[in-house]
Amino acid sequence: MPLTASRAKRAFLTLTLSAALLAGCAAMAGAPAQVTDGVLTGPTGMTLYTFDRDAAGSGKSVCNGPCATNWPPLLAGDMDQASGDYSIITRDDGKKQWAFKGKPLYYWSKDSKPGDRTGDGVNKVWQLARP
Repeated sequence: MPLTASRAKRAFLTLTLSAALLAGCAAMAGAPAQVTDGVLTGPTGMTLYTFDRDAAGSGKSVCNGPCATNWPPLLAGDMDQASGDYSIITRDDGKKQWAFKGKPLYYWSKDSKPGDRTGDGVNKVWQLARP
């Protein structure tokens, strides 16, 4: 079929919209958390925490093994890319984890629903992740 002007315009619009959607998805991948009531929350709305024993900017998490069972890391996917205040570190097990301002981000296993903040202050070393 010959390419008419209207068909060419539709193809151009489709490609433009597709590119815009892909760019939007890439932008979302760079920001793995949102701010909810002054606290960072993960994609599912669950509260995120930082661990005082993690050295900001070290590129490491010291919460491994049983610690990571209780404090699951906010994992990054293979295609995710750091952006702005968000960076990606490599954990001891080789998995990738999101960090905010150099501090690795974690969930608390005892939070059961979005809005729970029961991990704040646990053992005086776990804190709410704040922007």
